[in-house]
Amino acid sequence: MDFRYTPAQQDLKRRAADYVKLLIQYEDQAEQARGALPKSIVRELTLAAMDAGVYAINMPVEWGGPGLSLLEQVIVEEEFGKATNCLWDIPWRPSNVLAYGTPEQREKYLLPIIRGEKFDAFAVTEPEAGSDPSSGVTVATRTAGGWLLNGEKWFVTCGDIADFLLVQADAIVEGAQGPEKLATLFFVDKNAPGLEMTRVPHFMHHAVNGHPEFTLTDVFVADEDVLGDVGEGYELTKEWFTDERLMIAARTVGAAERALSEARDWAVRRQAFGQPIAEFQLIQGMLADCAVDIAVNRAYTHQVAWEADQPDTDRKTLHAKASTAKLAASEAAGRVADRCVQIFGGRGYDSAFAVERIFRELRVDRIWEGTSEIQRVIIANELIKRGTRSLALPRPAAATDITAATAAPASATTNED
Repeated sequence: MDFRYTPAQQDLKRRAADYVKLLIQYEDQAEQARGALPKSIVRELTLAAMDAGVYAINMPVEWGGPGLSLLEQVIVEEEFGKATNCLWDIPWRPSNVLAYGTPEQREKYLLPIIRGEKFDAFAVTEPEAGSDPSSGVTVATRTAGGWLLNGEKWFVTCGDIADFLLVQADAIVEGAQGPEKLATLFFVDKNAPGLEMTRVPHFMHHAVNGHPEFTLTDVFVADEDVLGDVGEGYELTKEWFTDERLMIAARTVGAAERALSEARDWAVRRQAFGQPIAEFQLIQGMLADCAVDIAVNRAYTHQVAWEADQPDTDRKTLHAKASTAKLAASEAAGRVADRCVQIFGGRGYDSAFAVERIFRELRVDRIWEGTSEIQRVIIANELIKRGTRSLALPRPAAATDITAATAAPASATTNED
């Protein structure tokens, strides 16, 4: 494993960093408007992202994307995390599971997103189904030529600007023992009759896009607008979560680095008791602890992304490793932001300073795409099933076979799901 960036990766990081400098110019304007920016500015920033090669970064070249590896996506997202007000949402990254669509679905939904003509939003969470998406009550019942969807979805990130939603609902089908509920993903046009955006909550952080709530009342979805097979919804959503958690880990590392950079510069300039506060050991300790949190989480997030790109990686353990990266990085970034606010003193509580915005915005990263507690459950379940083998780096198949039998008690290795 070589931790040095290739020349192409160095150039990618530079382009992403230059683009983020452009985003940062609009932070104050976005903050004053509680996150929103004029459509003309958003379009300008969208085109700039395309020109920089940092738009739709998870899509292959043959579909119009830049064709980046997962590690390279992490490199970009780490830079994006340095921008506040969630301005990193402007350089769109389509839901990765859209790649599983049929050729017709790709033409209708995915390719326009890659071209910057449309936007998607993933609708999973419900009023009584947050950490446990399997407990959702949104259902899809059979009708002539398709399905009727009924239910409610909350916290649909970017749902306010989306042209369509990717809705997880339980398809009601007849099984051998009677009706069964099979989690399934459905394309739902934003203008579909029966779909209503009911509320856009105001959150602690000010984001360029909203997280609205929707109700679905007899929303018709044609058979050709089912993503994947009926019953594949949970596995597709799980794959989406894996990528999203890695990207959150990367962005929180980037946000923490910016906070530390701001705090370090402030500590060097700020005078108290006749000397820069950076000369006080208590301040030095906080700076050092921040550096450690950032360094170890960057390394692990890069490691997991690199593993995901390797053909020998055990895909069954990758989900838990992404959870580990998100848990560790989001918790560490929260600690970093808290220390940096403390170093700034009263100014750290002023939204005109980036550290205040970073402090507020990082809080949600311990909640969305799975709370810290849920990440711990996922990690623990993986350890119980596979032992510490779940922590191992990718190995050739022959090496894996040698150690598999001794990785965990037999009772913990029977379930390979």
